[in-house]
Amino acid sequence: MSLPKGLAEDVSRNLVMVARLIDEDPEGAYGYSRVALRLASRVAAVREAAGFAAYANQKYSEALAEFRAARRMTGNVDLWPVMADCERGLGRPEKALDMAGAPEVQKLDKAGQVEMRLVAAGARRDMDQLDAAIVTLQSPELASNSVQPWTARLRYAYADALLAAGREGEAREWFAKAVESDKDGSTDASDRLAELDGVEFMDALVEDDTEIEDDTEVDDTDTAVEQERDVEADESRQDGTGAEAKDDLKD
Repeated sequence: MSLPKGLAEDVSRNLVMVARLIDEDPEGAYGYSRVALRLASRVAAVREAAGFAAYANQKYSEALAEFRAARRMTGNVDLWPVMADCERGLGRPEKALDMAGAPEVQKLDKAGQVEMRLVAAGARRDMDQLDAAIVTLQSPELASNSVQPWTARLRYAYADALLAAGREGEAREWFAKAVESDKDGSTDASDRLAELDGVEFMDALVEDDTEIEDDTEVDDTDTAVEQERDVEADESRQDGTGAEAKDDLKD
């Protein structure tokens, strides 16, 4: 609303493209975010979109700067968890843990608090503190039977931490729970579970191609044998050793 109508439309088109491409083509999304940023760097939504586009491309320093700018403009704490994760990306897990214990976390909604817990557990793992990471993830949200948007990712992170700690039996149980709650396929929990169970998937098309190749080889071999027999027969007739030649001699 703070921009002239024509400029606002240009900026919004670029933001729409960022949203459309950020999962499938993060580099493309980043390019559109830079255009929007050049057009309207004083708009908080633009700074936030630029931050997420940079984050998707693992440009953590740039993403953190954009998130901080958006937060200054709005005073909103919603970006606190992803800002902490940027600190992890920059190799500063201790800073991420400090942010996990900051007063801002109490201002987050339930989804934000769960996200902050995931980031904190990741920071613990960055520091090779596997047991602490497991304890960090143990929460009422993890124990709850109700399925929320964050449930699959929380269960998956817990299962992955258990597996890293060598607790394979428990990890399998929680990967199975993650599969149950992952309705939109946001994790690869089903693949991880199959891997633990020793299930191997084979490409049916590859098998079919192999069978076709094998059949072709057999056919080629049969043809070659027949051709060789024909040649031998011709040679026999020419040198008088064939059956037809012998009959002629008898006559």
